[in-house]
Amino acid sequence: MSGYLFTSESVTEGHPDKVCDMISDAILDDIIAHDPQARVACEVAATTGMVLVMGEITTAHYCHVADVVRRTLAGIGYNQSQGFSAHSCAVLVSIDEQSPDIWQGVGHSMETREGSSDPLDARGAGDQGLMFGFACTESESIAEGSYMPLPIHLAHLLARRLAEVRKDDRLPMLLPDGKTQVTLAYEGFTPRELNTVLISTQHVEDVSYRLLRRELYEHVFLDCIPKHLWPGSDHHNVEFLVNPTGRFIAGGPEADSGVTGRKIIVDTYGGMCRHGGGAFSGKDPSKVDRSASYYARYVAKNLVAAGAADRLELQVSYAIGRAHPTSLSVTTFGTGIVDEAVIAAMVESREIFDFRPQAIINQLELLRPIYAQTAAYGHFGRTDLDLPWERLDKVDAVRQALQL
Repeated sequence: MSGYLFTSESVTEGHPDKVCDMISDAILDDIIAHDPQARVACEVAATTGMVLVMGEITTAHYCHVADVVRRTLAGIGYNQSQGFSAHSCAVLVSIDEQSPDIWQGVGHSMETREGSSDPLDARGAGDQGLMFGFACTESESIAEGSYMPLPIHLAHLLARRLAEVRKDDRLPMLLPDGKTQVTLAYEGFTPRELNTVLISTQHVEDVSYRLLRRELYEHVFLDCIPKHLWPGSDHHNVEFLVNPTGRFIAGGPEADSGVTGRKIIVDTYGGMCRHGGGAFSGKDPSKVDRSASYYARYVAKNLVAAGAADRLELQVSYAIGRAHPTSLSVTTFGTGIVDEAVIAAMVESREIFDFRPQAIINQLELLRPIYAQTAAYGHFGRTDLDLPWERLDKVDAVRQALQL
C-alpha cells in the first residue's frame, strides 16, 4: 500500500443531528435509571422552532419528555432568546409501546423455545443485523489507551475543544453548531503527517473573519494538534480552513433539520472501519445495533492491546430472537501475530468473550444510565470517560489463550 490521504470528521454537540442524538440518549438514561428492564427505541427530529420525539417505549417509569428535551437543549447552549431556544421551541411527542412480536423473541429466545436451560440463552437479539468492532495502535503515541484511528481521534479533540472554549467564555463569539475535519497523509497503515484541518463553526454576527480565524488557530488548532504531525515540524505548512463560505451565523436546527442516528460514522471510527448501518442513540441494550457494536469494540480493543495484531476488525451478525450470533469473523489486515482463524475460534469459544445478548449486558453492565455522555464526540476511544467497553480487563486472558 503506497502513500495516500485519509479524512475523518466530527461534529459538536450543537450540530442538529447531534442535538437529536443527545435528546434520544437523555430520554433513555432517564428511563433506564428508574426502570432498567424498559424497552426504549427513541427517535428525535428537530427543525426550526420544534422538536419531535417519537418511537416505541415500554416502561413502568413516567418520563417527563418535554423537561428532558429542554434541559438537554439548555445544556448544549440553545438558551438564547432569539433563534432556536430550549425555552420557546415546541416539543411534540408521539410514542407507542414496543411491538409484542419483537418482545416475543427478545424475552423468549429461539434457544429457550427449543429447550435450552442456559440462562444466557434466555434473551434473544432485539433485531437482525451486522455489527463491526475495530481497534488499532496508530493513535497510541498521542492518546494512550484509545486504540483509535488518528483522523477521527483528532477530529473529536477539535470538536470538543470548540465546545470547551465556547462554554468557558474564552471564545464568546462562538455558538453551538460546528463541524471539524482532519486529513492525514498515510504510508501503509502509518499516519505520517497532517495535511488539512477544517473547522466550521457557528458564530455571532459582529465578529470579523480574521479575528475568528486567529482565535480558532490559537485556542483550538494549536491546543489539539501534536507538533510531531506538522509537516516539517512547521504548523504553517498545514492547510487550515475556517468557515470556507466566509460566515456561519444561522446554525443548529434553525438552519438545518436534525435526526437521530444520522452521524453513525462520526460515532464510530471515522470511516476507517466498515459499518453495519445501525445507529446507537436512543436504543436500550437489548438492541444489538448498540450493545453488540460496543462488545465488538471491547473484544477488538483487548485483542490489539494484547498484541494479537496492530489492526483488527471484527464482524458479528444476529437473527432477531436468537441468542447465538449467526456469524463472527476477524480481519487483521496482515498485521496479525496469530492467524485470523485462530483468533476467531478463541473468541467464539466463549471462554473469554461471549456475544450472546444477555452475556453482553451482564459483562458490560449496560442496564445503567451511562448513554447520554456518549452521544457527542464518539462512543469509542473516550479516554475522558470510564466506559465499560473501553476497559482492557481481558488482555492477560487473551495473551494466555493465544500464547502471546
